Amino acid sequence: MDELLLRRLTPSVLSILVRRGADFAAAEDAVQEALIEALRGWPATSAQGSPGSGSPVRDPKGWLVTVAWRKFLDATRADSARRRREDLVEEQPAPGPAGSVDDTLQLYFLCAHPSLTPSSAVALTLRAVGGLTTRQIAHAYLVPEATMAQRISRAKRTVSGVRFDQPGDLATVLRVLYLVFNEGYSGDIDLVAEAIRLTRQLATAVDHPEVAGLLALMLLHHARRAARTAPDGSLVPLAEQDRGRWDTGAITEGIAILQAALARDRLGEYQAQAAVAALHADAPTAEETDWVQILEWYDELTRFTDSPIVRLNRAVAVGEADGPRAGLAALAALDDSLPRHTAVAAHLHERAGDRATAARLYAEAARKAPNLAERGHLTRQAARLNISSP
Repeated sequence: MDELLLRRLTPSVLSILVRRGADFAAAEDAVQEALIEALRGWPATSAQGSPGSGSPVRDPKGWLVTVAWRKFLDATRADSARRRREDLVEEQPAPGPAGSVDDTLQLYFLCAHPSLTPSSAVALTLRAVGGLTTRQIAHAYLVPEATMAQRISRAKRTVSGVRFDQPGDLATVLRVLYLVFNEGYSGDIDLVAEAIRLTRQLATAVDHPEVAGLLALMLLHHARRAARTAPDGSLVPLAEQDRGRWDTGAITEGIAILQAALARDRLGEYQAQAAVAALHADAPTAEETDWVQILEWYDELTRFTDSPIVRLNRAVAVGEADGPRAGLAALAALDDSLPRHTAVAAHLHERAGDRATAARLYAEAARKAPNLAERGHLTRQAARLNISSP
């Protein structure tokens, strides 16, 4: 059984049920039951799949639609609205090929509905569009399966009354996909790879430079993944990474996608972020990084999102392009409670030659670190400066 094939078909199958008139929550439950049947084994009587389909059935999508629709009908027949539902099904065509109409884009918009919290939108997107099970999503987020089930159920109830023909907000969809990407990976589901897969899928449905920009950004960041940690699991800062371990194929693809998007002259937040990532990826060594151009891109980025985190990253760029004192001046204008603020201050003080202050700030940043890997890295930085101090 090709699980990836099932996950790829899930959104279009769910879309067909909703388009036929099924309530979103009930339709999603029916699709999940159909997927379980498929995972248990396609019918032995249909063991003649098309070449390269990864399935023993001739029309995997049509099979899933048929089974899911039957599951939906079985569930609704026990409901008080049985007669109304059966009237609805009489108007539907007989089971057969599912056709080529794909409402996946609307499904993206539905799962990223503004009435949902970010965490609920992410979970629902992974379930309905990504085709992941509740257990897989729970494992990826390191929460109990029951907790994730409740989160997804609440999200489904929230969007069940939303009409499928309402226009969606592309910016919200992109934010949800970026949240998935930033969650990293754990358990048996790599959320980074899943975010890239879903964004590729979106890019085939939407011809928009910001969708391309987000895909390029993901590819360029993901290209450095293998070099981000040492064999013992400790963090390796960008400047110290072995660039020979970077994925040149992903870098080449990401830069090509970005250049095509930028050529359309409709700059946006994700294209600007991808441009910064491309400049890092394009530098043969850390010393050859074009920090002046990176700073210019951060200035562009602040036009689109004047977020404190962008300002913090800009302060780092100022410190590299114009010197550590200028960087510290830019940092002084920001709230010192920002995540990584203390670590950035430590780095800039070290570059300015104030090793004692830098060591103290590294130790303070370590105490504030959100995870063990980052805490260990900052602790080692503080120890390095304390040992080498006269």
